Amino acid sequence: MGIIEKMRLDGKKGFVTGAARGIGKCTATAFAEAGADVAIVDIDLEEAEKTAREIAEKTGRKVIALRTDCTDQAQVEAMVDQVVKELGGLNFCHNNAGICLNVPAEEMTFEQWYKVININLNGIFLTDIAAGKYMLKNGGGSIINTASMSAHIVNVPQPQCAYNASKAGVIQLTKSLAIEWAKRGVRVNSISPGYIGTELTLNSPTLIPLIEQWNAMAPLGRMGKPEELESICVYLAGDTSTFTTGADFVIDGAFTCF
Repeated sequence: MGIIEKMRLDGKKGFVTGAARGIGKCTATAFAEAGADVAIVDIDLEEAEKTAREIAEKTGRKVIALRTDCTDQAQVEAMVDQVVKELGGLNFCHNNAGICLNVPAEEMTFEQWYKVININLNGIFLTDIAAGKYMLKNGGGSIINTASMSAHIVNVPQPQCAYNASKAGVIQLTKSLAIEWAKRGVRVNSISPGYIGTELTLNSPTLIPLIEQWNAMAPLGRMGKPEELESICVYLAGDTSTFTTGADFVIDGAFTCF
């Protein structure tokens, strides 16, 4: 069997949070293209259902849509149960849901701070634990968390202290769980994307003025594409990455190298 065949995900079941659009939609599509059945998990059920239909038609895999608030423990646990029930198991997940608020620190309210931390860090914790509990009891699995290059640098010129702190927390959470579960069959890794040109990013009135500055600072002179994150996630979800755990993969076009 060649390396391409070994990297396929035939027979595997997984879910992606924040998968209705953007990065999550791309990785969910890639998982299905590699042979997996996938749950599209998002707070926006209508868009999630649209994405699920699109991926199912494109790949022929079983793709379902589930509405879940990843900051609600009961909803997260129910989502994992539903994934297992409808797909027939859970071998991997990509915990990707997140938000960013660009507010100067001295003007940021605690409510704004907590909202970012709650979704980006508490939400990752809840989905990691719910998925991890199932995997620990059922032969192991792979958990992929979306962190950010913002865990490694302080972005400029936009003020985003809550986002940066939350993503740094995701990396340390990832490493901690990887150590705790290393001998029990559950691998935990994170990806740290740089600036990625998703549909929302490229059409955001508040971000469009910043894109030219980001591109001017970028060694490659451009933002990344969501599709450029697909292969690392397929690798991490599959069986060719069984010696990979506790790692953070920075995919930023060398932005954090200086």
